Amino acid sequence: MTKLSEIREPSQIRSFTMDQLKDLAREIRETILHTVSINGGHLASSLGAVELSVALHNVFQTPKDKLVWDVGHQGYPHKLLTGRYPEFHTLRKTHGISGFLRRNESEYDVIGAGHAGTSISAALGIAQARDLNKEDFKVVAIIGDGSMTCGLPFEGLNNAGHTETDLLVVLNDNEMSISENVGALSKYLNWLVQSNLYNVSKKEARQLVKRTPMGERLIKVIHKLEESTKGLIVPSIFFEDLGFRYIGPVDGHDLDELVPTLQRVRGFKGPVLLHAITQKGKGYELAEGDAIFWHSPPNFKVDSGEYKQSTAVTYTHVYGDTLIKLAKEDPKVVALTAAMATGTGLVKFAETFPDRYFDVGIAEAHAVTSAAGMASEGIRPFVTIYSTFLQRGYDSIMHDCALQNLPVIFAMDRAGLVGNDGPTHHGLLDIGYMRIIPNMVVMAPKDEAELRDMMLTAKNHTSGPIAFRYPRAGVTGADVTREPVEVPIGKAEVIREGSAPAVILSYGHVFANVKKAAEILERDGIEVGIVNARFVKPLDLEMLKSVAARYPVIVSVEDGAIAGGFGSAVNEAFVEMGLDAQCLILGVPDVYIEHGDQATQHDIAGISPEKIAGRVRAAIEKAESTARVPAGTKAATKVPKIA
Repeated sequence: MTKLSEIREPSQIRSFTMDQLKDLAREIRETILHTVSINGGHLASSLGAVELSVALHNVFQTPKDKLVWDVGHQGYPHKLLTGRYPEFHTLRKTHGISGFLRRNESEYDVIGAGHAGTSISAALGIAQARDLNKEDFKVVAIIGDGSMTCGLPFEGLNNAGHTETDLLVVLNDNEMSISENVGALSKYLNWLVQSNLYNVSKKEARQLVKRTPMGERLIKVIHKLEESTKGLIVPSIFFEDLGFRYIGPVDGHDLDELVPTLQRVRGFKGPVLLHAITQKGKGYELAEGDAIFWHSPPNFKVDSGEYKQSTAVTYTHVYGDTLIKLAKEDPKVVALTAAMATGTGLVKFAETFPDRYFDVGIAEAHAVTSAAGMASEGIRPFVTIYSTFLQRGYDSIMHDCALQNLPVIFAMDRAGLVGNDGPTHHGLLDIGYMRIIPNMVVMAPKDEAELRDMMLTAKNHTSGPIAFRYPRAGVTGADVTREPVEVPIGKAEVIREGSAPAVILSYGHVFANVKKAAEILERDGIEVGIVNARFVKPLDLEMLKSVAARYPVIVSVEDGAIAGGFGSAVNEAFVEMGLDAQCLILGVPDVYIEHGDQATQHDIAGISPEKIAGRVRAAIEKAESTARVPAGTKAATKVPKIA
């Protein structure tokens, strides 16, 4: 029998017997468990999609037929079936294969996916291009029920049903039914039991049954029948009203049922939705019992599930604890997030203030606009979303918050280079996309203690929207036990003036690297000035005038995109003020930096302590060389400034 290690393309499994497919599924599950236990990654979702992946590649003629996976959390079985077993041990490592789907990694990765909800729209576009090109192949979108909390999938469903395009959508439902996290969809699915006619009839029937012997027991039986009937009938009504032919639900782990169903569905024309019921963490008992923790666990022992618990107090922990403190002091403080309670450190807040915690699902734009509504009525909403995901709500930030000058607070977690999750999750654009919005205040703390200060500052800032960014990791040893104090809006902090002809303007958490870079330079006898800028909008113009007058060499450092970022803002200010000054900008260049360990990413970007020190040293040497005057000429009175 062909082993998983021998599979280089899915065509090899199309002649497999059902028993061979089942054995292959078991081997895939074991490989994922082993690799994720060492490398980390998205475990529960991928374990839940093993049989789906096997069945899809068995039935469809990939890569001619196109499989469009949503998010990528469920993509590991797909990777193993499409020739990447030899490299699978490098998952999420530097120069290894990505934890998400990447077009440049495999022809089987039809569309890259790292953010939720994109599969149906992308698949529809591919299907429409197929028809325009007069080609003949099948297109399948595989989307989880959690992703159905996005608005984008419904836009895709609506358009696909209207155009009657030949397309298959596989709804990978992890909750045994259309669950609460589908949001508005679940309300629509309850239409049958909420209609007046239905409820009047139900009331009359209950009165009749109560008059019979064993009436109450019969009512309980009827209630169970009612719920099961609703689950079977209403999804069909909903999707068929959108123009889809509904098939299911089917057991997404039963290959004996799944493969023949897909074989039949493959012959259908027009929009079709196959509803498959699966279980996150399938095959690993611990993950089956706690899919939230095992969604993306730390390194662990497969046999026992034992893992090393970190005692580090991260920025995210500090944020969550401080928000509870602020909420205890101010009953107007509320928290909003977009399906990321654990990732953003809000679990304790939700337990402490359940009526002041709002998880809107994967619906960032809705989170922002609903926060604007809250702010208009005097509530102090902390919109707590990863920097990379907040991009999805950008128009709402501009139109619904800033244009109306509403005091919404944006807490942007996972700012900067994030490590193993890679470019879909890097939070590199928020400095630029926030600072260009009128009325917006934009700041970033140098450490965890200053994060607490900025949270208090944001809570008390009521004259317009305000944003701050911070990373997940990075323990600096700052004192987080002292009481937070307000930071004067637009005021930088001079850490030291130094004796060298250079100053480093540090923005945000990259201060930890700047501090280490300064220590490296000190060992060479170079004591540079250091400024913690704190604000990119408004900038501290008095500070900029001061450093322009004193330092020939000005260097800015940020863990964000150079284009439009903090350093760009500084140089814009120098020009606007008519100052003969320019800063050398160190930050992330105009490229996508791949997944890997964070320290390596910092080094690639040129913002590791060593790279910062090297660039500052070179700038000082260049400035001093330029300032030297040949013999017999008039001495220079000033060291020229250098970029």
